[in-house]
Amino acid sequence: MTDNIIRFIQHGKIRELNLQKEQLPPTTTVLNFLRQSPLHRGTKEGCAEGDCGACTVVITETDPTGRLSYTAIDSCLVFLPMLHGKQLLTIEDLRKNSAGSDELHPLQQAMVDCNGTQCGYCTPGFAMSLLALQKQPVTPTRTVIEDALTGNLCRCTGYRSILDAAALACTEKKQKDDFDEQEELTLLQLATLRQSTADLSIAVGEQRYYRPVSLNQALTIKKNESDCMVFSGATDLALRVTKRHEKLHKLLDLGGIDELRTIENDGKSVRIGACTTLENLRNNLRQQYPALCEMLDVFGSRQIRSLATLGGNIGSASPIGDTLPVLLAYDARIELQNTAGKRELPIKEFITGYRQTALQPDELITAVILPETNPKEIVRSYKVSKRKDLDISTVSGGFRLLLENDTAVAITLAFGGMAAKTECATSAEAFLIGKKWKRETIEAAAALIRSQFKPLSDARSGAEFRSLAAGNLLLKFWTETTAKS
Repeated sequence: MTDNIIRFIQHGKIRELNLQKEQLPPTTTVLNFLRQSPLHRGTKEGCAEGDCGACTVVITETDPTGRLSYTAIDSCLVFLPMLHGKQLLTIEDLRKNSAGSDELHPLQQAMVDCNGTQCGYCTPGFAMSLLALQKQPVTPTRTVIEDALTGNLCRCTGYRSILDAAALACTEKKQKDDFDEQEELTLLQLATLRQSTADLSIAVGEQRYYRPVSLNQALTIKKNESDCMVFSGATDLALRVTKRHEKLHKLLDLGGIDELRTIENDGKSVRIGACTTLENLRNNLRQQYPALCEMLDVFGSRQIRSLATLGGNIGSASPIGDTLPVLLAYDARIELQNTAGKRELPIKEFITGYRQTALQPDELITAVILPETNPKEIVRSYKVSKRKDLDISTVSGGFRLLLENDTAVAITLAFGGMAAKTECATSAEAFLIGKKWKRETIEAAAALIRSQFKPLSDARSGAEFRSLAAGNLLLKFWTETTAKS
């Protein structure tokens, strides 16, 4: 393992940063690292929890086709070692062209021409989100533009002018820039980093940070140091640093393990590596698992989905985890592994209680396995929240139904936000089997749902509303399936 040194590209040059020498804790966020330098303060802090997008930066890597991929992320949720082997782009990188003159990037000029900025505090974040959008190989539609900017908030300008600037820069007058001209050099630099990239082991003060590049090494670390906090995207874990100001003593970062980011289809099931990002799933599994992807459409923002992983969302075992109800509906299985071997558990058995799982101290979640869908079955996912985007579920549902002769022969009704863990409405499921799929039956089943669950009242919602909403989601499901049939 290399000690304490991370390597990444900044301002067109490979940079080596010795965290121990610089006395930078490995849980220093990229945002705070940038803000400590007088030359990198264009990146702003707004919320420090991934909601506002003021701190948006762009990470570039080599994609499977051998070209550069540009990903906008919230720098307040990224620890410094997560930059290892990548290129970091900030608003300062948009300033100068290859001729050395200090000119606005076409994206910035579009913001000026469309009156897309007033106070300017949020503008750097918008510009970086637009850079990642502009670098997509496909010209974005209005819907794609709106989704790309969902994670950026503006208090004073209003969004129409910013959307107009995006359309101008990313569709109507898309221009080549210095990043395009320097792409071959950047690819060579990234290749050099890959060749020299080894397992990271960082020790600064009381903190230890491990970032292995192989699963075997990660399993060995977990066996020897089972008290490590395991993560990949850090969208949840980073909040303990930025909001609670905790010192995390021992971390195992799985984000450098390529074999945990694969999606494999053997014709009978799809095996999803635990570190596959939610944005990757959303872009690649819509045809096979549309209900899962529809839930991911309202999961955070693109910046968050580009970091957050499926394994992380499952491993948190949150009762309001967005993916959990629909994964129950799809009858997902969780692959667990330690140095001795693998085992699989149905997701119903994996989640055992409030933020509790069947994961053993020396095990890692390595994959999620989704069985091939039955074309005769209907699967839907639902999310009730105070706002559509960037909000936590009040109640969520994942439902699966198989009808024969208008009679329910198989059904799953999984709910989040109704109990200490994501749970199926077993009494309603048993009641519906063998009965005609009609409104009177559904209303009776909705009453059983309300009687089975005893949800809490909290700042997000009252127990009475949650109970009512859960029953109404079943009615909504019935309405949609009746219309389809």
